[in-house]
Amino acid sequence: MSDNPDVLVERDGNGIVTVTLNRPTSRNSVPRSSWTTLTEVFGEIAGRGDDRVVVLTGAGGDFCSGADLRGQDPAESPRRAMQVVNAALFALRDLPLPTIAAVSGVAVGAGFNMALACDLAIADETARFSQIFAKRGLSVDFGGSWFLTHMVGLHRAKELAFFGRMYSAHEIHAMGLLNRVVAPGEALGQAYAWARELAGLAPLPLSQTKEMLNLAASSGFHESALREATAQNLNGTTEDTREAVRAFLEKRDPVFRGR
Repeated sequence: MSDNPDVLVERDGNGIVTVTLNRPTSRNSVPRSSWTTLTEVFGEIAGRGDDRVVVLTGAGGDFCSGADLRGQDPAESPRRAMQVVNAALFALRDLPLPTIAAVSGVAVGAGFNMALACDLAIADETARFSQIFAKRGLSVDFGGSWFLTHMVGLHRAKELAFFGRMYSAHEIHAMGLLNRVVAPGEALGQAYAWARELAGLAPLPLSQTKEMLNLAASSGFHESALREATAQNLNGTTEDTREAVRAFLEKRDPVFRGR
């Protein structure tokens, strides 16, 4: 659990963890202390055996307006500051369970890329997105250079990053950067609907599928195929896989127990 009031962590008792950025007066901008908290929170989730899905959202009608530039320590080097930010990025991206971003309002800068770092992203029609870095005298961070080029291609990535324009949820969805756009106020509800469905699946195969898809995005064909074979070999040793086979033969829904 988080002792930082700017980052709230809630568990529903059924495997769904909600992480909420909680600085609504600043549109959930992230100060240095909260980057560290996010790293710790994601690390704790990764180490637990009972968490199944993470839903990441923001309080007060906005997702995240990026890093809090006003809270920077002038004595801290930019390199060290980015190490702190990247630790949170890696902890989120490397979580072994599915992550879902539920976006309303602004998602700009690192906030935009935080949504892209999740496995699935849902936004409502109030959401607005911008790679605003260039307009702040900065270059893209929180994984944006990788996410954009892999998700939309080099030329569109440069357009997004160079101009820092604001885009609607429907425009971002059309680019392939969102899974769903829903009516105002419905992003979190849709995220929970998906989370409940995912939480009911066998966790190990789902985790391995996530790992393999992420690997495939940055590796060659043969490496990916070999990793698939390793994963299926491991799946075959689990009770969940044996239960899935029994359920199929008995024409019933499987009951997965995470072992």
